[in-house]
Amino acid sequence: MAEGTSGGTAGAGRWTRFVTARPRLSLLLALVFTALAVVAGSGVADRMSGGGWQDPASESSYAADALDEEFPGARPNLLLLVDSGRPDGVDDPAVAAEAERLAGRLAAVDSVEGVTSYWAAAQAAGRAEGAEGAEGAEGAREAQGAAATAAGLRSEDGSEAIIAARITGDETRTSEIFDGLAPELRGEHGPVEVRLGGQAAVYDELQSTIQEDLLRAEIIALPVTLLLLIVVFGSAVAALLPLAVGIVAILGTNAVLRGITEFADVSVFAQNLTTALGLGLAIDYALFIVRRYREELAAGADPLGAVGTTLRTAGRTVLFSALTVAVSLSAMLLFPQYFLRSFAYAGIAVVLLAAVAALTVLPAALVLLGPRVNSWRIMPRRGGGMPGGVESGRGWARLAKLVMRRAPVFAVLTTAGLVLLGLPFLQVEFGTADDRQLPKSAESHVVQEHIRDGFPGTPGGTIEIYVEGDPAAAELAGYRERIAALDGVERVDGPAMDAGAGYLTVTAGGEAVDAASQDLVRDIRDIGPPFEASVAGTAADLVDAKDSIRSVLPWAALMIVLATLILLFLLTGSVLIPFVAVVLNALSLTAMFGAIVWVFQDGNLSGVLNFTATGDIETTLPVLMFCVAFGLSMDYGVFLLSRIKEEYDRTGDRDRAVVFGLRRTGGLITAAAVILAVVMVAIGTSRVTNTKMLGIGLALAVLMDAMVVRGLLVPAVLKLTGAATWWAPGPLRRFHERVERSGFGEGGPRASGQEEQRPADKSDDLTPVGG
Repeated sequence: MAEGTSGGTAGAGRWTRFVTARPRLSLLLALVFTALAVVAGSGVADRMSGGGWQDPASESSYAADALDEEFPGARPNLLLLVDSGRPDGVDDPAVAAEAERLAGRLAAVDSVEGVTSYWAAAQAAGRAEGAEGAEGAEGAREAQGAAATAAGLRSEDGSEAIIAARITGDETRTSEIFDGLAPELRGEHGPVEVRLGGQAAVYDELQSTIQEDLLRAEIIALPVTLLLLIVVFGSAVAALLPLAVGIVAILGTNAVLRGITEFADVSVFAQNLTTALGLGLAIDYALFIVRRYREELAAGADPLGAVGTTLRTAGRTVLFSALTVAVSLSAMLLFPQYFLRSFAYAGIAVVLLAAVAALTVLPAALVLLGPRVNSWRIMPRRGGGMPGGVESGRGWARLAKLVMRRAPVFAVLTTAGLVLLGLPFLQVEFGTADDRQLPKSAESHVVQEHIRDGFPGTPGGTIEIYVEGDPAAAELAGYRERIAALDGVERVDGPAMDAGAGYLTVTAGGEAVDAASQDLVRDIRDIGPPFEASVAGTAADLVDAKDSIRSVLPWAALMIVLATLILLFLLTGSVLIPFVAVVLNALSLTAMFGAIVWVFQDGNLSGVLNFTATGDIETTLPVLMFCVAFGLSMDYGVFLLSRIKEEYDRTGDRDRAVVFGLRRTGGLITAAAVILAVVMVAIGTSRVTNTKMLGIGLALAVLMDAMVVRGLLVPAVLKLTGAATWWAPGPLRRFHERVERSGFGEGGPRASGQEEQRPADKSDDLTPVGG
């Protein structure tokens, strides 16, 4: 076993020499990297997109792309809400003349196609009605279709009407065209006032709102985080180190994302995760490393020796933690939606950069600072050199022993409480993100609200069917009749044909994405005409997104679980602990999932939190929150388990090891969780509902994991597992020993037959549980 220790120590020693041989040079290189990252990452937000919730390989995406290319008028993404302000409403001649001028101006813009309006449709209806007698049934159908289109573009009270158009191109190009048109189109034009809506306007406002909110969140989070770090460390110098690591990680990730935008779509929402994880994980890692370094200094080690021990123990823990978090986030790469993939890009980059900075830049700074890491002391010194709440841990030791004396009671009651908090999630309804993500005062939200409340039909809820293969007129007529006979169909318009392809538009009753609309999409697809037909529309997008996530989710969960089990086995050498950790991690997320349904779906606290409840949760968001929250929970689990294992290796006493681990890390994990929760809540102050849900939900998950799961469930369960806790079959145990001998393992004192020298501490109450 001594050989294993020497291997592990030698490996740690080589790494220590590598990162501390030229500490000033290391810090200079970090400064240069940060400066280059600032330059490389500039303008990243302008290259991000506001969508990404659809599966690009789905039927609805195929149909939408085909319609946008061949029939752009079928799916307008720009709506001009024209308010007449006249007694005669939108039929006033002056209003009609100005509206026609605006429509003509819009039609003259490159990349704008399919311009139509109430006034143009009303004129077409009049012409078709005049020709109806000459053209028979076909003329009657055209007249009815034009009249229906005109009615759908005019408000019920006649005061407002719509000009609709399609800005062609990808989301970036659409945003550029919209930004150029918007100042000219919105506002007063003679007798009318124009406001802008539609998908292009919603995405543009989402992007600008998120950027403004992110800046505000950073302004809130940074000073509050610094104050909390000063409380935790008691020293301004030590408190600044985690912030420095976080800034390096955030700026480096922005540069990575800027590079990714050159060849892939990246969601603007990913910037929020960059800030949250950049600050949160950097602080977690730096807290753990700086705390261990100061502990070693207090034990009498010189700065270089303290850094070596810190990297061998806390550094190894940080490495395992970063890998577990990165694995959880990388599972989102399996999903086809670039909304989810964007968070994987941002999350993996920021986690790895935070770990690299914590394991390279931070040790170099600690070597240079030495005992001066305790300089600029603001809080009183206690115990080992940190405020008593974090360092002494007497309360956490007492809690651990209390829980372990009544382990079955605490295990059952805590588990039951967490399951109860998660029950609202059983009533979850999935939907799509729309304008109601934005604040009520946002222009595009106001426009869409006017359309929802004041216009007939189901605005935005139509179902488009793209047909191809040059179908015969009789086949199309029969298909149209079968669709019209389906439950929930109010009207079928079309087909509009050109060069063997065309489309029909189905108007359904009810909401755009309610259960009836989704069933209607499935019913239409089940008809099976004798030609190619593909269904698009908001309801079809949702049906396909749910099917896509349902098919990938088991594989993503399996990837996370297997990778976590392997990493935790490498950390602990136990077969049982990894399974326990995975189950407890899942339990820690129940409160988060229950809360997002109770609050954001059902609308409880919507007034306090200032958002519009839609009655559903965006389909991809629970996947995102699971991957992030699971990784963060495992982060704290790794911190706790590494200290428990360290003591178990030293003494072989299971109960003492659990008490020691919670005593040494309970306050630290709680402090880290509170700081991360502050960052998440700052993100949760966003005016965009999905971002608010993400921030508040993750803050709740982090706090529940750190305070309830780590403080109550972990010691209770580890007491109940008893002698099986650290068991592993012979082949796996020998494999783990070889891993440790390779230098990847911790090589603890018990492995070498040495006893760790810790300073005498009368508060180190680690008497046996029940003793």
